[in-house]
Amino acid sequence: METTKRVLVTGGAGYIGSVLVRLLLKQNYKVRVLDNLLFGGESIVELLNDPNFEFIKGDVRDEQILNIALQNIDIVANLAAIVGDPACAKEPELAKVVNFEAVKMVYQIANKLGVDRFIFASTCSNYGKMDDPNTFVDESSKLAPVSLYAETKVATENFLLNQPKENKCKPTCLRFSTVYGLSPRMRFDLTVNEFTKELALGRELVIFGEQFWRPYCHVVDLSRSVIAVIEAPVNKVEFNVFNVGSTIENYTKKMLVEEIVKQLPDSKIKYVQRNDDPRDYKVSFKKINDTLGFDISRTVPEEIAKIIKVVKEDFFKNPDDDKFKNC
Repeated sequence: METTKRVLVTGGAGYIGSVLVRLLLKQNYKVRVLDNLLFGGESIVELLNDPNFEFIKGDVRDEQILNIALQNIDIVANLAAIVGDPACAKEPELAKVVNFEAVKMVYQIANKLGVDRFIFASTCSNYGKMDDPNTFVDESSKLAPVSLYAETKVATENFLLNQPKENKCKPTCLRFSTVYGLSPRMRFDLTVNEFTKELALGRELVIFGEQFWRPYCHVVDLSRSVIAVIEAPVNKVEFNVFNVGSTIENYTKKMLVEEIVKQLPDSKIKYVQRNDDPRDYKVSFKKINDTLGFDISRTVPEEIAKIIKVVKEDFFKNPDDDKFKNC
């Protein structure tokens, strides 16, 4: 596919961003990344060799930098955020500014500068706790965030979806499932990755709230969903919301562990009844499949094997290192 479209990825050195950027470059997009390199830039350093790649070090809270970064851009993929409940709880004021106020500013400047599309990385955590455990929540279900992280995402969705329809810059909100899988900016503090790492290292895994449901989606597939929106006719995606994942990839924590144990049968598991994190939701992904023809290319059981491999074969000399965590 030939394209000269220019995409700005904020947070492009991050866990999802570093995967998305590579997929975009592979499909001949011109890619600019804006990132403050809070976790370093090793995840994208070799991309500086690519003539279609450009990097700007800066913070999404910096209006001056945004005015530079958004010049001559067609599409924004807004991934920059304080990600996850623990990180937001640790620095709540920073989370509110980065996850809400800064995104508003990115959008407003993008619209002023004539950017066509604005894709916002939101979260299925917005659903909080489902009312009926026998049904699936979908994009029309009520939002009931139970964390600051989700509250900032809901607030930003509301801001974007209530922009004037005549605005040049058309927003789309993608509610990502809980992410997992291998990335150039690896994280071992995500449920599937963490559980697999602990058991691959022969440790006892202590599980809290094993009965709670959540959908999971591979980092490559979440990145593919952004490209699916970019390549869809604008009238299908503007001012729209899509859950991203697959309905068959809803798991309880106990079910996840059972999948890992199939591959690591000597695992030691301890279940503890504690409900600190009340998030509990099964999600339908029918809309993105029906509207965009999007479906996942990887499943949790398949990808667990790869995580086991990289841990057992010492791809990472110290997978417990803080650099593999967001908080």
